[in-house]
Amino acid sequence: RAMERVYTLLEKVIDSDTTVLLSGETGTGKEVLAKTIHAESPRSDKPFVAVNCGAMAEQLLESELFGHKKGSFTGASSDRAGLFETANGGVVLLDEIGETSAGLQVRLLRVLQEGEIRRVGEDTDRNVDVRVIAASHRDLQQRVSEGEFREDLYYRLAVFPIELPPLRDRREDIPDLCLHFLSQKRTKEG
Repeated sequence: RAMERVYTLLEKVIDSDTTVLLSGETGTGKEVLAKTIHAESPRSDKPFVAVNCGAMAEQLLESELFGHKKGSFTGASSDRAGLFETANGGVVLLDEIGETSAGLQVRLLRVLQEGEIRRVGEDTDRNVDVRVIAASHRDLQQRVSEGEFREDLYYRLAVFPIELPPLRDRREDIPDLCLHFLSQKRTKEG
């Protein structure tokens, strides 16, 4: 039943360009769900790009998302498009969005509000057309109340929130999951 609620929500949002916020504990399948949204959406023929916002230093993440201009920092030996440009027309998954700094949150807000990015070291904006799906294992509303996450960004991300339940709340799925993994193992072993 817990997953049936998730599937019902998916049916409502898949065909739109609405920003989706996936929340749930680590291992609940947030990235799998994001890939499903992309695969079933009108953007399925365009790129799906995922980035773990908690796995990189702020400056590296900024360059990864927005790109950079040659010479804008040590090691920037050529112009480079960021993931938002790479995914143009498709979907960007911002995994662990709750780990981003205040400065990066401002830049992400601009993408959501205006559909514009600016490469590091440039002074002109570039238009991008991406659907944003954000994911977090943290309670972002709580982080907003603690002053750790921008309220305006939260509301831009949480246009369509989906909470993924942990497996302990959907034990009836365990037999189906076991059969699925056994089938995969048999296929690999030939």
